[in-house]
Amino acid sequence: MSSKQPTKPSLLILKNGESIESVATKKSTTSLMSSYDGTEIIHHELKTGARWGMSPDEDTTDTLEAVYILSGKLTMHTTKGDHQLEPGDHVAAQPVSEHLVFTALSDSTFLYVSSKPIFHHYFNETRELELLAVNIEKKDGYTADHCERIKDLSMLVGEKMGLNSEALQKLHFGALLHDIGKTKVPESILLKPGKLTSDEWTVMKDHTRFGADILKKTNIPHLILAAEIVEQHHERYDGSGYPKGLEKEQMSLESAIVGLVDSFDAITSDRVYQKGRSKESALAEIKQLRGIKYHPDVVDTFLSIIEND
Repeated sequence: MSSKQPTKPSLLILKNGESIESVATKKSTTSLMSSYDGTEIIHHELKTGARWGMSPDEDTTDTLEAVYILSGKLTMHTTKGDHQLEPGDHVAAQPVSEHLVFTALSDSTFLYVSSKPIFHHYFNETRELELLAVNIEKKDGYTADHCERIKDLSMLVGEKMGLNSEALQKLHFGALLHDIGKTKVPESILLKPGKLTSDEWTVMKDHTRFGADILKKTNIPHLILAAEIVEQHHERYDGSGYPKGLEKEQMSLESAIVGLVDSFDAITSDRVYQKGRSKESALAEIKQLRGIKYHPDVVDTFLSIIEND
């Protein structure tokens, strides 16, 4: 009687549209096409304007990561400038030594190859956090696309301000997951229709710290990077914010961007207990608080985008 263990089929055939596993968001689809002995081949679809990134990992210095463009057109943001990528172009690094951010200029597809398993740990966990963030915002009275709006507008501001690739990746996930810490706030406080007591408000303000802890505990580089924004997005330029009362350059520029964009969206959004104000009213308030609550350079860039929209 043979003691040999059965082996996996050596030939895998996937028909068009099939994959081993797939994770989809509103603007992207990530599909695991093949996996063996730690190496993975992943197919990405990005809608126009969607972004994806690669980050250094201090724990693994011998990993090969490569991208091969199949269709569409993308911009790759690096510390040394931007590169336009079209079908047939190929990017590879061993290891990735800087943050790389890819922005789809049109609907695009590409293959991503990694010599370490990444699909389940990185993509699934990030996606689960994104869904959690969307669900908690809906409970808090926002619409389902609140997180996407904060992310998209924050990225426009960051790009116009000339942030480098590392800062843009940090901004992307920090904006998208800015309120993830609300998952740790009791619903009796989060959903309370009336004014919070001082004790309840103290708990509510802790959502910034809770969120930063959640991201740090993932041990995923791009989420650890974003934790600073999650903790600081309610800090204010004059030091009147929370949780630490940081002022001016004590808070990161990315946090100042998300803080302003989040405030604008909160002012203009209809919620269960509050009718949204007009865009004009919100902009008037932001102008009035320029250099007080909000970073003046961020306000100027934000206004140049919004008023020309």
